[in-house]
Amino acid sequence: MNSLILQTATRVLVALILVFSIYMLLRGHNYPGGGFIAGLIAASAFALFAIAWGMESAQSALRIPPGNLAASGVLIAALSGMLALFSGDAPFSGQWLQLTGDKTTGGLSISNVLIFDIGVYLAVLGAVLTLIFALEEA
Repeated sequence: MNSLILQTATRVLVALILVFSIYMLLRGHNYPGGGFIAGLIAASAFALFAIAWGMESAQSALRIPPGNLAASGVLIAALSGMLALFSGDAPFSGQWLQLTGDKTTGGLSISNVLIFDIGVYLAVLGAVLTLIFALEEA
């Protein structure tokens, strides 16, 4: 499709959709959202890009084969779940690393739940884009 209006709008929309997917990813473990829905939102951005600019452009914009993206996401999610074993807890138990301050005064902490959500995000993004790219080629 060579619609100038669609191509122009896609330049802005894809960036906004990807930023919104990151927002949904980061707020997901406290509110509705998370890695799964954020991955679907990001995949919709690449699907829109493929409609406007063509499949080859979308695949080159992704820069990583979607199958590799999905596999790395599954690996990240599995490894984040195993982090609890190092502290003697059950697999997939929540673990937090306090980066600044302490728990009573606040500060910045990171959880393996966020790392798990990032893995799910990459796995869903890769799996959906693999499906979309395969359907387009057929």
